[in-house]
Amino acid sequence: MPHFAPVRVRGGRHGLYRLVRHRRRALAVGLAVTAAALVAAGPHRGADGQQTQRARGHPVAEPVGERRATRLVAAPVRIADAATVRLLRPGDRVDVVATGDGGAGDASVLARGVRVTRVPESVEDSAAGGALVVVSVPRATAHRLVGAATTARLAVTLC
Repeated sequence: MPHFAPVRVRGGRHGLYRLVRHRRRALAVGLAVTAAALVAAGPHRGADGQQTQRARGHPVAEPVGERRATRLVAAPVRIADAATVRLLRPGDRVDVVATGDGGAGDASVLARGVRVTRVPESVEDSAAGGALVVVSVPRATAHRLVGAATTARLAVTLC
């Protein structure tokens, strides 16, 4: 076996002495590590001073312009074609369309992508015609549906 020179690790013994010589750098690193540990483990106080719950160790960004949740109401809608309503099931998404008596070009969409919540049993001897379906819509849309039902025939298309 050939003879090799001894392997020496650079700065092994002198690393601690170097750290002591650069106290400012060591202090800054220590403070940064301590601050990161406190942020990750400590409770969070909101802008009003109240303690809030957050996931530990994971910073959470504040919501940007959080929208107020839209409250939905159940709106019963009488659809002119009862056979179409028999195709619907709770949970389906539909568009509600109003058709006027003036011809094919008088259709307007009143509600887009609304969820069907109930399909009541149809009464065969109903004098009103059509069939009833209950959809979940915002309150303003429910008012439009009720107003349109008095002057136009309503239809649905599956989404």
